[in-house]
Amino acid sequence: MKTNYHMHTTWCDGRNTPEEMVMAALDKGFDAIGFSSHALMPISDPWTLRPDTAGAYVAEIRSLAAKHGSRIQVLCGVEADFIPGETRPDRSAYDPLDLDYIIGSIHYVVADGVRVPVDHTPELLAEGIASRFDGDTKAFIHAYFASQREMATTCDFDIIGHPDLVRKFNGILHYFDETAGWYQDELRLTADAFAASGKIVEVNTGGISRNWMEDAYPSPFFRKLLRERGVRFILSSDAHAANAIDCAFDRFGTAEDYVDSPCLTAPLHIA
Repeated sequence: MKTNYHMHTTWCDGRNTPEEMVMAALDKGFDAIGFSSHALMPISDPWTLRPDTAGAYVAEIRSLAAKHGSRIQVLCGVEADFIPGETRPDRSAYDPLDLDYIIGSIHYVVADGVRVPVDHTPELLAEGIASRFDGDTKAFIHAYFASQREMATTCDFDIIGHPDLVRKFNGILHYFDETAGWYQDELRLTADAFAASGKIVEVNTGGISRNWMEDAYPSPFFRKLLRERGVRFILSSDAHAANAIDCAFDRFGTAEDYVDSPCLTAPLHIA
């Protein structure tokens, strides 16, 4: 099956409407897709779904599922942030929407109650590390992966989104060595936590479509650690535009044994 369950539209920070994304998926031969608007329930930011319009978002996706159901399966989800003290990707916060799945992601590292954006711009990332972590990149990355582990093991959701997003600007900033022992130890600890959580991890090609990197999240080394621990994978493009709906799927589509649906709960053997 050709699937993609991580897509953004004009309901958050995407460029295209849900209908346009469905038509692009049909043109590209998808069997199933899912929408995953950014969400920070019970709060919102300008780039996220608003609590007061979330019901209308779900209604539109359900309408498209009925309209195109004979040709493609259309699911409705959200990409929900983990920001300690503010919002969690937990099913209890999203139950009223009756979603098919939830992607849990981290876009901010919180230091002294202040959000440091991980992937907004290289400049804001560098500024945040300098001002909130006294320029200590290692401390920032330790905090990022500690949050990943806390999210995976304490929140009730389905898919872990782009788990090493801290790599996004590394090609520009060169702010840490991905082969360093301390960094790979963080990946090992995080792989253990992900495996213990039983959650699916996405192989996300979004950094490629936005021209920040040439590889997917998680990195090959991180994927190896996850595979060794029996973690299940799902392929996504994190598309914010219709033309990116299957970005690099030709490269990564056969790289792993992927789960066909985020609703799948039975164990999947990963070779």
